[in-house]
Amino acid sequence: MNNYIFVVSAPSGAGKTSLLKEFLSTDFGKQNFVVAISHTTRLPRAGEINGKEYHFISVENFEQMISDNGFVEYAKVFTNYYGTSVIEIDKLLSESKNIILEIDWQGAIQTRNIYKDKCKSLFVLPPSLIELESRLKNRKTDSVDVIAYRMEQAESEISHVSEYDFSLINDDFTESVKKLENYFRDNIQ
Repeated sequence: MNNYIFVVSAPSGAGKTSLLKEFLSTDFGKQNFVVAISHTTRLPRAGEINGKEYHFISVENFEQMISDNGFVEYAKVFTNYYGTSVIEIDKLLSESKNIILEIDWQGAIQTRNIYKDKCKSLFVLPPSLIELESRLKNRKTDSVDVIAYRMEQAESEISHVSEYDFSLINDDFTESVKKLENYFRDNIQ
């Protein structure tokens, strides 16, 4: 069996993280996939643990890693940096793991350019922009200004869906998890 890097992107609030968390709790997900942990300069949200959800580092450390070519991909999103380290990806590939990268469309392009046929991509869409805004408000993690900015960015992000191998509309959570699992099954065998 080959191992791949699966890039999963979505506008903020589309449900990407929840879908992946549920998928990775299945036997198939646990046995065949691992999420690469990204670095970020943003502050941890309540309950987030350094080294689990993200590697939380300073802007200075992040910029030093950029200078050292330490990232497969990175981007400045809103006011913070996010990136996936070369060391993390190389380690997981050497362990013959299928890797899931939760990254934006800019990072997807960078990753595909490096890993070519080892990279597969999936874009998670919300059922509508109205539902997306409702989800952002209901999760109560961002200010009104941040939600407004995320909504402004959502249309631009969604415009890149055609660059992905597969897209999934997350309108029914249980069905979306099944579709996600089927996509992964079909692409590692």
